[in-house]
Amino acid sequence: MRRGIAMGGAVLGAGILCTGLWVAHELRPASRAARRVIVTITPGMRLESMSTALRSRGLIRSTTVFLWAARLRGVPEHPRPGRYAFSTAMSAVQIADRLAKGETGINEIRVTIPEGYSLRQIAKALVRRGILRDEAAFLEVAKKPAGRVRTPFSLPATGLEGFLFPDTYWFPPGARPERVAQEMVDTFVRRFYVPNRADIVASGRSLPAIVTVASLVEREAKTDADRPKIAGVIYNRLARRMPLQVDATVLYALGHHKSRVLYSDLRVASPYNTYRRRGLPPGPIASPGLPSLEAALHPEHSNYLYYVAGPDGAHIFSRTEAEHLQWVSRLRALRARSSSGGSG
Repeated sequence: MRRGIAMGGAVLGAGILCTGLWVAHELRPASRAARRVIVTITPGMRLESMSTALRSRGLIRSTTVFLWAARLRGVPEHPRPGRYAFSTAMSAVQIADRLAKGETGINEIRVTIPEGYSLRQIAKALVRRGILRDEAAFLEVAKKPAGRVRTPFSLPATGLEGFLFPDTYWFPPGARPERVAQEMVDTFVRRFYVPNRADIVASGRSLPAIVTVASLVEREAKTDADRPKIAGVIYNRLARRMPLQVDATVLYALGHHKSRVLYSDLRVASPYNTYRRRGLPPGPIASPGLPSLEAALHPEHSNYLYYVAGPDGAHIFSRTEAEHLQWVSRLRALRARSSSGGSG
């Protein structure tokens, strides 16, 4: 009896020892060679997903052991988002400690570029965040990118307008304009161009034309459901050689935003004024987001030639000018009653 208890205790002790040795081994650095690895933790990412990412990047030996160590060291279930610099020579405990403290190890600034921003708005946002020092230098690179920014396709003469993908980025303070522009173009290539290359070719339209239409859609649409319809209207008007008459192009020509486009504004002399000039403008007028790019690539086929924004932001589409003018008149009357407080 005593002998059995002693043997059982020995086996248990050996098991605990082996487990301890295995855990100690799995906590060790993944490699003796120190290699810097950047890992991005997105907002809302769970600890389990992050540990899988660390394992796939060769930073930890075991996700199970790392999760145990991370929780023991106080890493929250949703770690602080950001770009973190780790080394393959760091132990799992060292990595967990950095995550628990939210220390990224990188001196970088986070910036979000919204859909529909123009080159000038992007440049101002980057300067305001301290990423760029010189707005003019960035605009010079963006307007004349040849030899400065690499692209797997030909750019229009207007440069990078429309090809700087709206997204969240991390850049060091005082970054070189070329680096910033390159990363934003690379994101456009990765998010839209590469996944849709076959469809772009099959569409029979050039990439600059698609991006230009997408930029018009981005500035005109207020709902995702309207984007393919507006793209369809633009292509229908182009096919009939009708002026596009897109208000956003007039604002781009004027060089500043206004809440309303006046009749006097429509006289501005510019190749971007689609009230005075048929066809597409010379290039994009803003950076379109993915829904607008996809709408321009896959427009909704219809007979619509006109649209006007309704009171809820969604657009009302018409096939004839007479029908369109009726809607415009109704909506003006509705706005007039609303502003006067009348009930009709």
